[in-house]
Amino acid sequence: MSDDLRTAVTRLMPRAKADLTELVSYRSVADARQFPPEECRKAADWVAGAFGEAGLTDVALHETVDGSTTVIARHPAPPGAPTVLLYCHYDVQPPLDDDAWQTPVWELTEKDGRWYGRGAADCKGNIVMHLTALRALRALGHDLPVGVTLVAEGSEEQGSAGLQAFVPENAELLRADAVVIADTGNFEVGVPTFTDTMRGGVNVVVTVSTLKAAVHSGSFGGAAPDALAALIHMLATLRDDKGNTTIRGLPGDQTWSGVDYPAEQFRKDAGVLDGVRLIGDGSPADMVWARPAITVIGLDAPPVVGSAAAIQPSARARLNLRFPPGITPDAALRALTEHLEAAAPWGAKVTVELEAAGSAFRSAAGGPARTALSAALREAYGREPIAQGSGASIPLCNVLAETYPEAEIMLIGVEDPESRIHAPNESVDPAEIEHLAFAEALFLTSYGRSSNR
Repeated sequence: MSDDLRTAVTRLMPRAKADLTELVSYRSVADARQFPPEECRKAADWVAGAFGEAGLTDVALHETVDGSTTVIARHPAPPGAPTVLLYCHYDVQPPLDDDAWQTPVWELTEKDGRWYGRGAADCKGNIVMHLTALRALRALGHDLPVGVTLVAEGSEEQGSAGLQAFVPENAELLRADAVVIADTGNFEVGVPTFTDTMRGGVNVVVTVSTLKAAVHSGSFGGAAPDALAALIHMLATLRDDKGNTTIRGLPGDQTWSGVDYPAEQFRKDAGVLDGVRLIGDGSPADMVWARPAITVIGLDAPPVVGSAAAIQPSARARLNLRFPPGITPDAALRALTEHLEAAAPWGAKVTVELEAAGSAFRSAAGGPARTALSAALREAYGREPIAQGSGASIPLCNVLAETYPEAEIMLIGVEDPESRIHAPNESVDPAEIEHLAFAEALFLTSYGRSSNR
């Protein structure tokens, strides 16, 4: 059975590449300000058709409250068998800097053994992984011994507000005994990895205002309060000289007790330039998986080209705050807001607007599904799986945990540190798609058999 499945998956890899080529071609950024909504709908239609063809018979597209479309495809569980929920998302990050891409953004391109293109890893590669696993089982004529519900959402990169609202309102539709969230990745290529913790996240836009309008820097500079300078001062207070996040009210001395993340490996994975030091006074694992981290992800200020000798009346920044389990989104937002307001110089007017918030997550370590998936990963990779944390956030995990408290939630995925998700030159190692598709197919069969004994 195992050898046959592995062979079936290997034979399907050319089709997997063709699938990913088509998926990457859809510019499915869930932001109508940047890309036409029709691109997301094309991707949703493709996902629905592909999983219907792969044997999931109950396929439907559901409109959610944030305007996105969620694809749900189901195979009913045999009597007494458990149901597995397979999650992925088809929306992607925008390209960011088109000129920084070394291959076409929306065209899957093979280079040095990897497949490049926006969404190749996050998360269209995971869609193809799920699809290849189901196709392999179907190619061998195996009836699924478990129920399967496929959920592909269309606004994960914008905060998942639509699906987060949809789940509790449609709890019976999505009820499952085990949940496989395919939106994370391996510690490194070839190392099967569970992600057991995820930081929560809060996105805000802070606006600073000081003047009614811009004024000449020669006539008024020196006494007129500069809103951009005020904002820069405020942002500088969010970190100390070592780079530690120093938001009043948030602890910043937590440590990570799991797998180590060697500094040299982190430098390589993050692409840190020679001579530039890592920040913070903890280990990379402490800083990325166990402690809060603030990042300025957007800044509205006059561009260098075309700027004038003027004092700015207002300026704003978009901030992303990540925080570990044990800190709530409300506490994180309150601490960040109070810190920014207290740091504003010269009586500058400050507003902090919440864009999105999500809780941190910690998955359970044991259970029959985790045991079955661990064994499947061990068979697929030829080595024991490890567990890591993640500095990223998937708010949906907590919604699923609250809606289905008895379900086992497990996070895996085709990404690896070289994937460069959310950045130019995103890529996936096709071997990760192949190994995880085999592991998932094996898991679906073994979990079903063990649960029916």
